[in-house]
Amino acid sequence: MASQKNIDLLPDNPVYIGDRPAFEMDLSIITYDEVSAQKNNAVSIEELSQYQNDSKTSWINISGLKDIDSIKKLGILYGIHPLSIEDILHTEQQPKVETFENYKFLSIKTIQREKNFHYNQDKKKKKKKQQNDIEEFLIDQISIIVMKNVLITFQEIPGDSFDRLRKRILDGMGEIRKMGTDYLAYAIVDAVVDDYALTINHLEEDIENYEERATRTNDTMFIGEIQETRKYLLQIRRAILPLKDNMLLITRHETLFTTDDLKPYLQDLNENINNTILTVEHYREWLANIMNVHLSVLSQQMNKVMKVLAIISTIFIPLTFIAGIYGMNFEFMPELGFALGYPIVLGIMGFIALTMIIIFKIHRWF
Repeated sequence: MASQKNIDLLPDNPVYIGDRPAFEMDLSIITYDEVSAQKNNAVSIEELSQYQNDSKTSWINISGLKDIDSIKKLGILYGIHPLSIEDILHTEQQPKVETFENYKFLSIKTIQREKNFHYNQDKKKKKKKQQNDIEEFLIDQISIIVMKNVLITFQEIPGDSFDRLRKRILDGMGEIRKMGTDYLAYAIVDAVVDDYALTINHLEEDIENYEERATRTNDTMFIGEIQETRKYLLQIRRAILPLKDNMLLITRHETLFTTDDLKPYLQDLNENINNTILTVEHYREWLANIMNVHLSVLSQQMNKVMKVLAIISTIFIPLTFIAGIYGMNFEFMPELGFALGYPIVLGIMGFIALTMIIIFKIHRWF
């Protein structure tokens, strides 16, 4: 897995996603009522003015925040406050909920999964390229403007988890076409929370793999990979906690969803958010336990090595003492003139070493 990439939006500079230039703005519109629904695309902001007074419900989705002038023009067209436009463009801030005279504003963080291709050099095949699939998690901001018959979503990175929601609208599945923009906003938030759960379930496979590898002492990639996963869980937690607080605020004070029919849905949504947070906390504890097990195994392995080295050192202490005495260059030593002195000293040294090994075995020190 690779690290998260963010968009840094500066009005006077080009926008980049990692090392790639940001995508051009994409405008898609879904209009629907109880009878029918259709999807259209627009090439300019001016085309969106026709949906302001439409009796049907319109969902305008804007992908890509590179064209800042067009987004500001849309704000003027729909009477969106400049502070909301600023919140839409600056995506590094915390999610929030705000109520204005003619609309309501909600920003949330989403988690996307994509597969990138990283190439490794194979030295045995003369730099032949090999392809490895590595999945990457991207933290995206979705800004939602909720009006009477129009809902506008802004996202910095093209691609989202709303395809099933669009299909429900176009196919007339469920209650969504019978409800207004409040229900559509709820459905978008619910889709984001469902995507949180899918992402966390995907990480569960990695954690189970880490658990199997925890007792291996020759796995040099283990600690780096588990730390990377812990970082992703922390990012997911940071994305979910503000949403939890905002949803509690919305439920208690009806700052965004004012329809009584939505209360059971909001209660279910809050339960899903709480369950997701509990799962994240459980996985973080799980990873911490796995890390502790791995460090314990490494410590035990190190203790075994140190124990062997200590035994070897202990055996050689008396042998080194004897060799040190006979290594002194004095001219007059009583054993120097004895013909069998050398083999006798070696025998004594071997006897001492063997005796110490037997003593260690009796005490089960190794």
